Order: sequence, then C-alpha cells, then structure tokens
Amino acid sequence: MPIPGSSSTTLETEGPEESHKNSEPLIPGLPDEIAELCLFFLPYPYQALARSVSSSWKRAITDASFLIHKTALSLSLPYIFVLAFQESTASIQWQSLDPRSRRWFALPPMPCPIAACQSGIACASLPRQGKLFVLGGNGVRSGAETTTHTTFVYSTSTNQWSVASPLPFKGSFFAAGSIKGKIIAVGDSGSSTTDQITAAERYDPESDTWTEAATLGMGLVRHDSAVVENRLYVTEGWTWPFRYSPRGGVYDPDENRWWMMSKGMREGWSGLSVVLGGRLFVISEYGDCPMKVYVPDDDTWRYVGGEKLPREAMRRPFAVNGVEGSVYVVSRGLHVVVGKVFEGNNKKWEFRVEWEVLAAPETFNGFSPLNCQVLYG
Repeated sequence: MPIPGSSSTTLETEGPEESHKNSEPLIPGLPDEIAELCLFFLPYPYQALARSVSSSWKRAITDASFLIHKTALSLSLPYIFVLAFQESTASIQWQSLDPRSRRWFALPPMPCPIAACQSGIACASLPRQGKLFVLGGNGVRSGAETTTHTTFVYSTSTNQWSVASPLPFKGSFFAAGSIKGKIIAVGDSGSSTTDQITAAERYDPESDTWTEAATLGMGLVRHDSAVVENRLYVTEGWTWPFRYSPRGGVYDPDENRWWMMSKGMREGWSGLSVVLGGRLFVISEYGDCPMKVYVPDDDTWRYVGGEKLPREAMRRPFAVNGVEGSVYVVSRGLHVVVGKVFEGNNKKWEFRVEWEVLAAPETFNGFSPLNCQVLYG
C-alpha cells in the first residue's frame, strides 16, 4: 500500500492462481517467441498488472531470463528507487520513479517488523539484475531500540520482497555495496558502544550465504561509501569542529584486505558520492552544493563545470545515485534533480553538468529520502 497521503500508484502483487497447462500460449494465434517479444516492450511498472492476465504471462515475466533478454535487446530501462521516511508517522516506504514519464509507483511494503529503522538500514543493488537488497541492523522507534538483522530482497521481475539469510554481525551502523554480483556489508560488530565500522561480510545471492571478510583493523564512523573499479571505499567525512583529518578505508574483495584511503581522496570527500563510468563524483554538502570529481592520477578533486545545482535539490537531507551518465539527486519532498554529465573535449578529467528538475507531487511534502538506488526493469 502507498504511504499515507501519497498520490503514487501502488504496484499490486497477485495472489495464488489456479494452475494452467504449460502449453497455454502467451497470445493466442501468435508463436510464443513473437508474443514474448511483445511482452518485452511492456514498461516495468505495468508488469505487475500483466502478470495477472494469465499463468503463461506470469511464468514468462517472472522467469529469470526475461530481464536478461530484455536487457540484451536494450529494452530494459533504468528506474529510480527511493526509500522514503515520513516523520509524522515514523513510516518507511519504497517509491519508484520512471524518469521518462515522471510517474511515481509505490512498491509493496517490506516485510519489516518495525516502522522505522533509519540509521540501521543499508541498501545495495544489482541494477542489471533488477535486484534491490535492504540490510537491516538495529533501528530506533519511539526512543526504544528495536532490532532486525534480516536481509530483504526486492525483484523487479516479480514486484515482490523475499527474505534472505540474516546478517551475521549484530551491528547498527553500516554501509553496503555490490561488487561482481556480491553484496559487501561493513559495520560495527555490535560489541562496542560506539558506532564505528569494524566488521565486514560478503553475501552471495546465488547461494544465499554470508562469508566473513577481512576486518578493517580500525574503527570508522561512516559518512559515505562508494564502489569504484570493484573496490569498496568507506569514508568518515569532515565533522565539526574539523580539528582532525577524516579517515577512510578501501576494501579489495579479490585480495580480501583493507588499506587506508589516500590523503587527498579522504580530505576532499566532502559530500555524497555517485559513480559514473568508473569515476567518483561528489555532491558537496556545503555552500551551493558544488559537484566535483576525484582525479586518482594526482590524488586531487576538481570541480565540475556547467550549471549549479538547482535550489530544489538543496532541501536536505538528500540521497544520490547515478547511471548511464546521469546523476539523480533526491531531496526532501522527493523532488528529483537529474544531472547529465558531459566529458570535456580538450582536457582529461574535465566535466560539465546540466540539471533538470523533476518536481514531486505535493502529497510527498514531509517525506525525506533515506536511500536512492537505480534498477533496470
């Protein structure tokens, strides 16, 4: 069901259906391969409705190969998924935005036993597989600590949530990212009273198993994280009163080891990150929120040219993600600002950005984004 007051369409899930013969045609009078091609053109938000047409349509759309074939034909398109929080009701709800039609759709509610678990949630995704992972840690509701260590998985092909193996560590403050089809989760071990990242685990969606990874060897207070070139970067960011240089760690899953983040990278990481084409960008959280890019050749950051971030995106808090050369900034009220990033022709590491505002419905006023992911459907 949608968030109270939301005007978005709810993607309903279907109930049990009577079994039909596997020989039932997808579309009477058409070969199945032609009929399936027709289904490939069905936009993701309407697949939930199409699955209720017949058992043969349901089997075709929910089959794992459906999204693979749709992607191979370049028919799978990116959608923006936002975890929204409403303070007045302490409720959380995933919303999906089609940036082309600008329509919002509400996902089915997570099978979460608590109403709000803001700091205790980390999210990651396998975009091309249409998989969204929500990792539950400790949450806070009405001043009392509540706990859920479950891993929730959403699939665009079924429009349903499933429950996967729980997180091995019992922490409440952590980050996550996807590398080579695996989910990397880092967080506190739960044995300390300080919210510092020390533990790490790797999740294999194919076998539904967690494997302990190398520990950090130091405690980090997470500010932001990003996956760049198959490595997970976790930074503390600058904190008041700015007396100490922030620390950062880099995890390489191939070698299963951590090392310290370079000085220039961690000191210039002053906002929320987004990775485009293997390059790390940051939307700064000061002033007019300038955008900059990290240059690994000389361990420095350079400002991105072009337009300034529109005022609609400066309604903190905001969440950031990106895909295919575009940055999506979701601000308070679920207003989305799309930035198209262009690479300069004359100089290496020279970029400029052009912004477009996708205003949210007024009924989203009062909602804050907790996380933003991009999935293909």
